[in-house]
Amino acid sequence: MQTPIVYVAAAVAEIAGCYGLWAWLRLGRSPLWAIGGVVSLVIFAGLLTRAETDAAGRAYAAYGGVYVAASLCWLWLAEGVRPDRWDLLGAGLCLAGTAVILLGPRGA
Repeated sequence: MQTPIVYVAAAVAEIAGCYGLWAWLRLGRSPLWAIGGVVSLVIFAGLLTRAETDAAGRAYAAYGGVYVAASLCWLWLAEGVRPDRWDLLGAGLCLAGTAVILLGPRGA
């Protein structure tokens, strides 16, 4: 199953893309940051289409949990703020939801 890899790559691309725009608009960085951010967001969208599921909405819903966990990793690694136990509990709940959405049996 390639979906977990796709989701992690998509999360990195989305967070990087959003940060590029954040850096330009909120931190006063060069407009090149925004261009890089937009390119990264296009890559994110392309990656998300590679999720192995029969419905786009299900792919997006399941991805949400991965995005939450990846955002907390970004918080720690890029911003230097260590997630607390509530952050970790929330991410765990989100990832559990992702597993239920992706792995739950589907009726005909």
